[in-house]
Amino acid sequence: MRTAEEIARDMRDSVPLYYEEMPVATNILDREAEEMARLNASIDDVLAQFFIETATWGLARWERIFGITAEPGKTYEQRREVLLSKLRGVGTVTAELIENVASAYSNGEVAVTNKAAEYTIVITFVSTLGVPEQMAELRAAVRDITPAHLAIEYVFRFYTYGELKASGLTYGELKALGITYKDLKNRGIA
Repeated sequence: MRTAEEIARDMRDSVPLYYEEMPVATNILDREAEEMARLNASIDDVLAQFFIETATWGLARWERIFGITAEPGKTYEQRREVLLSKLRGVGTVTAELIENVASAYSNGEVAVTNKAAEYTIVITFVSTLGVPEQMAELRAAVRDITPAHLAIEYVFRFYTYGELKASGLTYGELKALGITYKDLKNRGIA
């Protein structure tokens, strides 16, 4: 996005040189440049609302389109995750579709295994540690697109003692860093 100064410079380049000697004319150009910059910012803001990934005040409209009731206190990112999962959850139910929906909530890689003989789908969180923040919403979204006769099993990855031992840190050093057991188990050493 262009700044007011850049716009003013371009506007001054488009008028005769003697305007530079006229304070009233340069003041008018500067004020018009500021207004053009505000107009450009407003246009960019409206354009951002057309995409779920960049929408802010337009998320309410996206939620209405998808029939989602907005929950107070949710961040823009959490609301976007729900919308993206709804958007990805359209079509024939396949492992890839379930994977797309689940990865929208986990912000990482997800593997989906179909255990047909057991009528079970196993969702494994491969690249993220711990339980995703919006696990209840993820469960609801996956249940919503999965056929009712299939059970859904979730497998999480946690930070292991072997990984801690390999890092070379002691429990005392972790405590000094302010890392709790819960943080270590669910997020690792970040």
